Amino acid sequence: MAKVNNSSVLADGTVYSKRKNFCPFSTSPLEDYVPILGEERIERLQKVAQRVKGLKILTLNATAQGGGVAEMLYSAVPFLNMLGIETEWKVIRGTKEYFEATKELHNLLQGKAGSFGPERRQTYIDTLEECARQNIIDYRPDVIDVHDPQPLGLSYYLKRPGETWLWRCHIDIDRETIEGNPDLWNFLTRWAEYYDAVIFSAAQYIIPWWPLPKFIIPPFIDPLSEKNRELSQGEIDKVLTKYNIDPKVPIIAQIGRFDPWKGIDRTIATYRRVRKERKCQLILAGGLAADDPEGERILSRVYEDTEDDEDIHVLKLSLDDRLENQREVNAFQRAARLIMQPSTREGFGLVITEALWKSKLVIGADVGAIPLQIRDGDTGYFYQTPRKTAKKVIYLLEKPKVAEAMGRRGREYVKQRFLLPDRIADYLMTINMIASGAVNRKVCTECIISFSPWFDLKKRKRVRLYF
Repeated sequence: MAKVNNSSVLADGTVYSKRKNFCPFSTSPLEDYVPILGEERIERLQKVAQRVKGLKILTLNATAQGGGVAEMLYSAVPFLNMLGIETEWKVIRGTKEYFEATKELHNLLQGKAGSFGPERRQTYIDTLEECARQNIIDYRPDVIDVHDPQPLGLSYYLKRPGETWLWRCHIDIDRETIEGNPDLWNFLTRWAEYYDAVIFSAAQYIIPWWPLPKFIIPPFIDPLSEKNRELSQGEIDKVLTKYNIDPKVPIIAQIGRFDPWKGIDRTIATYRRVRKERKCQLILAGGLAADDPEGERILSRVYEDTEDDEDIHVLKLSLDDRLENQREVNAFQRAARLIMQPSTREGFGLVITEALWKSKLVIGADVGAIPLQIRDGDTGYFYQTPRKTAKKVIYLLEKPKVAEAMGRRGREYVKQRFLLPDRIADYLMTINMIASGAVNRKVCTECIISFSPWFDLKKRKRVRLYF
C-alpha cells in the first residue's frame, strides 16, 4: 500500500472501493447540503439517483495526488456511494517517461507548437497495453468514467459488450491546433471512437467532428470539504504563523499547481508594480501533481525569479496529508484580500471557484472557461496587463468594501452553478440518458446536451507560450 494524500492507495491503483472494503475518505451527510442548496435541488438529485440505482461505476484517472480532477473525485466518489450508487476509483500506473509523454500531449492540445512524435506515442501505447495486461479493471462495472488524455486509450483495449464508457475532458482544448495538426487529430480520434459519449467542461471545447454524443458539465467544488468549509480566525492565523506570514500586511495570493499555463509570471509582474505604491505581500502556494513532471521545473524558475523579494512567499505545500493541505489552502484564500489567476490557458480553474465561494474578489484571465465564473466588473475582473491590472489592485486595496461586495456576488454565483450536488445530478442524468437509450451514439452523433446554459462561444484569442 502506498501513502497518498492522508489515505492509502492499494498496489493495484485502487483509491476507493466498497467492494474491497477500502473507503479511506468520505463526504458530509446529504442533509448537510440542504441549508446551502435548498430542498428542491437536493430532491432533484435524489430523483435522478434513484433512476440509476444499481449501476456500478468505475472512474479512472492518472493520479490521486494534486490537480482538479483528483480534488473533485475525493468528494464525488464517496458522495455517489452515499446516494446508493456503487462507485470505485482507480489510478493508472505509468513511468516517468509516460507522464512526460502525456504532459506533452496535454500541452499540444492546449496550443503548444510541435507534434506528438513516434517515441512518445509508443510510450503511451506501451503503458496502456501494460495496464490492460495487469487487469486494471478486475470486475464488471456498468459504467467506466475516464478522465483526461492520460488513460484515454484504455477503452480500445478493455471495452466489453454492455459497458458504457465516458470520456471526461477537463482541459482547454485548442480547436485550431487540432484542425491544423492531422496527426494529433487522428491520434485522439483513434481512441475516442471507442467511447459512448464525451463530457466537456464548456461549449467552446467541444470537438464537433467526433461521431458520438457530447455533454457539457462544468466542474464543481464541495462546499463542505476541508478546503471550502468555514474556518475560524484562529485556524487561519495558525497557518499564517506556520509560514511566517504577517496577517497585518494585505495579502495578494495565487494558489494552484506550478504550471506554465497558470500565468504566475503575470501575477509577479503585477504585484511588483503594486508594491511600489502600496505595502502588501504575495503568496504563491501550491502542490505538484504526480502526473505532471513539468511542475518541479516551473517551481524552480519561480524560486529563482523571486528569491530577492522577502515579501513574496513561494510555498510548495506538502501533499502527504490531504486534509492538512486543503486546510492550508483554505486559510490562504480566506486570509487574502484578493486572488489572482491570470492563466494563459485554463480548462476551468477550480481555484477561482473556491475563492469566489469564500467571497473573495478574483482577477483572472479572459481565457478558457474562466469567463463562465468571472463576469467582468460584477463577480471579478479580467486581467489585462501588469500595469493596468496593478492599478485595479491598488484601487481594490484602497476600497475594500468594493471588493467585499463583488466577493459576495461571486459566492452567490458559485452557489447557483458550481456546487457538488447539482453537477453530480447532471452526471447521473447523463448516465441515465445513455443507459436508457435516450441518447445513442448510432443515431445521436451530432448531439450536444447541456443541462444548463453553459454556452460561451465567443472567439478565443491564441496565445503564444514559450516552454
